[in-house]
Amino acid sequence: MRLRNVKGSRETIAVSQFVIQDEESMKGKWREKFGNDNPIHIEIGMGKGKFIIQLAKENPNINYIGVEKFSSVLVRAIEKQTEEQLPNLFFIRMEAEYIGNVFDKGEVDYIYLNFSDPWPKDRHAKRRLTSVQFLERYEEILAEGGGITFKTDNRPLFDFSLEQIDEAGWIKDNVTFDLHNSPYVEGNVMTEYEQKFSEMGNPIYRVVFHPNKK
Repeated sequence: MRLRNVKGSRETIAVSQFVIQDEESMKGKWREKFGNDNPIHIEIGMGKGKFIIQLAKENPNINYIGVEKFSSVLVRAIEKQTEEQLPNLFFIRMEAEYIGNVFDKGEVDYIYLNFSDPWPKDRHAKRRLTSVQFLERYEEILAEGGGITFKTDNRPLFDFSLEQIDEAGWIKDNVTFDLHNSPYVEGNVMTEYEQKFSEMGNPIYRVVFHPNKK
């Protein structure tokens, strides 16, 4: 999907108190930044921030970090956070593949992947955020007992993701091919895309999984 450039977005991001500007310097120091020892949850590819802002409002005892590479949508999340002023939420503008440069081993307690880019061409499979290559990166930063929730409306991407989870030796806690008509919908927080697609009648696919750390 083509993203419209938002004039002045990079300048807004550069001066925002809610965006970490030198993210690699924060590796191993995130709890110092938040000023507490609360769990750290991250959303990779947070878009305009509807999902993570709602979570941060509902769970003040959890620290949240939203990761987004596109300035044009990150700036919308900044606008919402400027209104909310949530102390347990920061943003990073970065490519997901560098996640290991920003978070230390075991520093992250949970990861959310919502409606990630499907990268439909086979030659781009490694770029998918649920590929084995990315799962290896996540396993490095996840704390013991940590896990991932992945949601999408793209069936081929979902099928690919289930295969990759198995290939990586991770454990699936639950799988649903129609989230909004399943028992797992209770407590579900919707993203912008999820609301749009579900209103169109599209099924939402979701899997919860965790590393098999013996």
